[in-house]
Amino acid sequence: MTDTATTRKTPVKAAVASFMGSAVEYYDFFIFGSAAALIFPQVFFPSADNAALVMSFATFAFAYVARPVGAVILGHFGDRIGRQKVLLFTLLLMGLSTFIIGCLPGFDQVGWFAPVLLVLCRLMQGLSAAGEQAGASSLTLEHAPDDRRAFFTSWTLTGTQGGQILAALIFIPVVALPDEIKYSWGWRVPFWLSAIVVLVAYIIRRSLHETPAFEEAKAHGEVARVPLVPLLRDHWRDVLRVIFCAIIAGVSTVFGNLALAYGKEVGLAESLTLWLVVVANIVALGTQPMFGRLADRIGRKPVFVYGALASAALMPFYMLSMSSGATPLIFALAVLTFSFGYAAANAVWPSFYGEMFSTRVRFSGMAIGTQIGFLMAGFAPTIVTALGGVREGGWVVISVFTAVIAVVAAISALTARETRDVPTERLGHRDAHRELVRA
Repeated sequence: MTDTATTRKTPVKAAVASFMGSAVEYYDFFIFGSAAALIFPQVFFPSADNAALVMSFATFAFAYVARPVGAVILGHFGDRIGRQKVLLFTLLLMGLSTFIIGCLPGFDQVGWFAPVLLVLCRLMQGLSAAGEQAGASSLTLEHAPDDRRAFFTSWTLTGTQGGQILAALIFIPVVALPDEIKYSWGWRVPFWLSAIVVLVAYIIRRSLHETPAFEEAKAHGEVARVPLVPLLRDHWRDVLRVIFCAIIAGVSTVFGNLALAYGKEVGLAESLTLWLVVVANIVALGTQPMFGRLADRIGRKPVFVYGALASAALMPFYMLSMSSGATPLIFALAVLTFSFGYAAANAVWPSFYGEMFSTRVRFSGMAIGTQIGFLMAGFAPTIVTALGGVREGGWVVISVFTAVIAVVAAISALTARETRDVPTERLGHRDAHRELVRA
């Protein structure tokens, strides 16, 4: 790598920009998830039984259908014209679609046209989210020093936790409103507020220059005309590996969305279930960088596998605690399950996945692999609800579902090469691992 490119590395600024961008994107994404669990069944769907909740969670899942399509499109441009330009676009698209959701009429006003409009806006959110984490992770990884890539890229997902905290905090006063206010204009306020945070993040992200690795690839004519071709030719095994690892994200949607509905079913106050999300994510703000630093010392694979298996082991105890009535126990298990279990895998995957690919296809490889895998996360609430996971005793269904996806992700991770000691410019090259072994 040239001296000029090296001196232009700005890892802290890149991490801050990724944190803020992810916080905004996933504030928007998570307020939809909270509303799908607590508001939309009453506003957009006519049924008063479990069918309304299933349909509401289905609208949540529609974004995950759009995300693989968005991954191909945004991944192409991210590897062709640069990470920073695409990330500005994803930020503005998410902000616009979220604001429009806050303006939509309900079922009482326009009938079935209301959920159709909701789905269209959700699809726009999905297209945006398809490029956000892959782009932000690629940008931060390529700005980071070789020995701290996992630490700096962990801030992309820590921003995601920040967005979820903000979303839950804003929804807590909303659910406390009288029904006539909550279901008329009260639920709209969190969606309108996204315009403010989008503006702040846009200003920060706009000031960040393109990554040295991409600029060097561009200068040497190594940018692929159609990144999908070399990706599928040279990295198809890594794409499949990322797909199966990425289904671990289903733990997050179970914890952050499905558990809200289950907690309400077993008698917990809506505000309490939201506080569980807030507290667990606040603790994760500290534990995720810690897990990222650990991965820089001992490797990506052991930390990721630990996070996956810990999620499977702890989820039954967390779900059972919701029926115990012991509030301190519920909070303790929420923090243990999410902040000290799932957070390990969540913090490490940006470096773990990104380091499987070379610079010329990194954005596309991460985006396509993760977004196909994330389909499981998107449909997790719908699948588990349809199987009876939001009824009394549904903790068994939720726990088995979590265990299955966690074990699949862990097995897939074990097939990957360890890339902790591979220099950034050698990432994604087939001979890099052999060079390390010989050394």
